[in-house]
Amino acid sequence: MAASDLATYLRERRERVDAASLGYAGARRRTPGLRREEVAARAGISATWYTWLEQGRGGAPSAEALERVSRALLLSDVEREHLFLLGLGRPPEARHQPQEGVAPRLRRVLDGMAGCPALVITAGWDVMAWNAAAAAVLTDYGALPPERRNVLRLIFLDPRSRRANLDWEGVARFVVAVFRAGIARAGAAAAAQPIVEEMRRASPDFARIWEEGEVRGFDAALKRLNHPVLGEITLECSAFAVDGRPELTMLVFTPAVPGDEERIKALVAAA
Repeated sequence: MAASDLATYLRERRERVDAASLGYAGARRRTPGLRREEVAARAGISATWYTWLEQGRGGAPSAEALERVSRALLLSDVEREHLFLLGLGRPPEARHQPQEGVAPRLRRVLDGMAGCPALVITAGWDVMAWNAAAAAVLTDYGALPPERRNVLRLIFLDPRSRRANLDWEGVARFVVAVFRAGIARAGAAAAAQPIVEEMRRASPDFARIWEEGEVRGFDAALKRLNHPVLGEITLECSAFAVDGRPELTMLVFTPAVPGDEERIKALVAAA
C-alpha cells in the first residue's frame, strides 16, 4: 500500500470524529473533527510525527504507534484492521474483548435453519446463541444457567455427554484442540486461563488431553450421537466466521444421512 493511501485514510477518519463529544468544542473551531495535534495528544505521540504520517512521509509506522492512533481516532475493529493493512500490509494482532451477545439478524439466521442444529460460540467455547434444533438434538442450553453454557464443561463434566456421544474420546480431543488454537488466535489465552485451571482440577480427562498440546481447526468434523428419540444420528460440523465479530464462530451441524433433517424438523415441531 502507498503511504498516500494511509495518509488519506487517517485524514478522513480524523475529520469524522465528533470532537464535541470528546470535550474539544469551541466557538472558533473551524477544523472538522479533531485537529492533528489533538490526535497526537490522545495517542501520546509526537504531533510532528503524526503530521508527517498524514502527509505520507516519516517512514513506516510501528504497530504500537498504529494501535495508539487507532484508539485516539475511536476506530472500530474493521477500521483498525484497515489501518494496519494500509500502514503495515498485515492485520493487527488479535485482541480479546468481553462478549456482548449476538445481533438479532444473526439469531434470525440460526432460526432459519430448522432442520440443522446451529449455535454461536466464543473462542473459549461459551455458547452465545442457538436455534431450536440445537436445543432439541444437542443440549437445551436455555435450561442451563449462563455459566454452564460452555461446551468444555458440558463435554467433560456432564455424564450425559459420555452417553450421548458415540465417540466421546474423539469429540473431547477435538474440542480441546480447537479451544487451544482458538484462544491463541483470538488473543484470549490469558482470559481463558481460569477455565483451563478449573477444568484441569475438575476433570482428569481434560488434564490428560490438555497436556498433549494438540491444536486443530474445524476441519471435516463429524459428530455421532445416540439421541433418546432419534436414535443414532450423524452430523457434519461446519464452522463459519461471524462478520464484524472475529471472536465468534457459528457452528452448523448438518445431518449426514438423507431424511434425518426432516426427522429433526419433526422433533422440533413436536417439542
